[in-house]
Amino acid sequence: MPFVEQEAENAATTGEIIGPDRRAYTLPAEASGRRAVRLDAPGEHVTFTLTRPANAITVRYSIPDAPTGGGITAPLRVTVNGKNPKTMTLTSQYAWLYNQYPFTNDPDAGLLHPDWWITECSCVPAATTPPPTISKPFRPMHFYDEQRLLLGKTYRAGDQVRLTMPAGSPAAWTVIDLLDAEVVAPPRIRLAAANVLAFGADPSGRRDSAGAFDRAIAFAKRAKLTVYVPPGTYQVNRHIIVDNVTIEGAGNWHTIIKGRQVALAEPAPDGSVHTGVGFYGKDAAAGGSKNVRLSGFTIEGDVRERIDKDQVNGVGGAMSDSIIDGLYIRHTKVGLWFDGPMTNLRVTNNIIVDQIADALNFHTGVTNSVVAGNFVRNTGDDGLAMWSENTANSGNTFDHNTVQTPTLANGIAIYGGTDNTVSNNLVADPIREGSGIHAGSRFGAEAFTGHLRITNNTTVRAGTYDLNWNIGLGAIWFYALDSSIDADIQVTGDHYLDSTYNAIMLVSEWPVKDLYSITGVQFTDIRVDGTGTSVLSARTEGSASFENVDARNVGAVGVNNCGSFHFTPAGSEFVLTDRGGNDGWLAPWMLPNTITCDDRPPVLPPPPPAPW
Repeated sequence: MPFVEQEAENAATTGEIIGPDRRAYTLPAEASGRRAVRLDAPGEHVTFTLTRPANAITVRYSIPDAPTGGGITAPLRVTVNGKNPKTMTLTSQYAWLYNQYPFTNDPDAGLLHPDWWITECSCVPAATTPPPTISKPFRPMHFYDEQRLLLGKTYRAGDQVRLTMPAGSPAAWTVIDLLDAEVVAPPRIRLAAANVLAFGADPSGRRDSAGAFDRAIAFAKRAKLTVYVPPGTYQVNRHIIVDNVTIEGAGNWHTIIKGRQVALAEPAPDGSVHTGVGFYGKDAAAGGSKNVRLSGFTIEGDVRERIDKDQVNGVGGAMSDSIIDGLYIRHTKVGLWFDGPMTNLRVTNNIIVDQIADALNFHTGVTNSVVAGNFVRNTGDDGLAMWSENTANSGNTFDHNTVQTPTLANGIAIYGGTDNTVSNNLVADPIREGSGIHAGSRFGAEAFTGHLRITNNTTVRAGTYDLNWNIGLGAIWFYALDSSIDADIQVTGDHYLDSTYNAIMLVSEWPVKDLYSITGVQFTDIRVDGTGTSVLSARTEGSASFENVDARNVGAVGVNNCGSFHFTPAGSEFVLTDRGGNDGWLAPWMLPNTITCDDRPPVLPPPPPAPW
């Protein structure tokens, strides 16, 4: 990453350290590292000591919602070495969702789905009827946002950045989660280009510049030039259609393309009821776009609620033979959502934060594409996903990405597909209804075929508690819901650290437990350092093999083997194969299919991970 991240709870502070806590709907649970610092009174502060030179900071924070929803704004005072005070304006307008999917901004709303199971009530699973009343606000979540600030000069390692809650703040409290510090390069200048200023763009952001972008793109395509967007803030309130064009900013700290969410007079053909800022390839049905290059700018949306049909994503459509590099995307619905068929896309070195839904989703027939070196934080759904709905995604790779604190679903999720790879990624602190890494036959996805390689990834504080099933998931988990999973799946070299419940899980839904199975998954050269419950939880018919899987600090028992819950005299319907070298969890008496079913053992929090 271009920045150094420091946790507030490890800095000097006069505030209160909150956490650790891994329960959903709490401020510490959604904080990086599951801890943060709360400032309750004027003058309370957090002081970070720079470990490297920096001229810019990003602060991840939370402040209260307005009493009736919609958010507030509040100041935060920033000084370095006690000098050069600056003020950041914090907001909760893009945070604080409530209730059931797809959530609401109204803290006083009743149940959105009165017929759904409510796991917080004592009737579940004995009955499906929720209680007549619920506590409000119900299920608050998505608490955090972040702000960037240029410091005006480059400070040295050892200098101290202090964040102070000032007197007169309308916020009753301010929670500081972390600080990212970096050296931002000067703006990039490109002279031989179609400069959007020459076509009427307004770098002050007062006038809408969408038309100027269109004119610059049309000219650049005729003249075979790059479109250059100089430093400034540009107001764009609709999609910019891109095809066979390069658009380059001065750097994502310097060039900001920002827009309002706009209600459409009539729903669009795809069902959208809003539009907003975004760069879109042509629809795949119209042939898609090719040879698009987007780099070096920020896309900042205005999305505050989740409407799944809305195309209010930062980047969208279909883009083949294209590159998206060095963008900063925030406050859109999904950072990058691609509807294929399309091929040969590279998404590299982007920062995607504070999304209402996913950071990136390859949806339907995306092939031979790479997502690498990206940083994702605070998504409202899967961080990175491949969803093979109707048409399989194939030949794609998610590599060397960092995914932090998805508030719902998974860090990385693969829904069906062929010959895909998830490698060298770091996933930390998923919250609920998902976990670190997931492979699922669900959501109408095409079945897994060919191979799936999951290699050299690390999860930290994953293995979440599933509020619907009332059990713990694995840091990595496989789920057979729509069909069996029987492709060539190899999990190699992964590390699962400090898992709240299980490290590995293979599961099928109860109504289809006798229809579908998960077979032949191979786990090799895995290290598990700390589980609250088990290393492996098997709740399906099927099989898996294990070789050189080492575990320590296991909370309950190495294997929770329930099979498909028939508990036959011959043992579980799930079979384990020991290929040797498995230490600390797999005892001979558990093989090949001894029933050891205890889905809800007491959780034993493990010690922090340590060198092996």
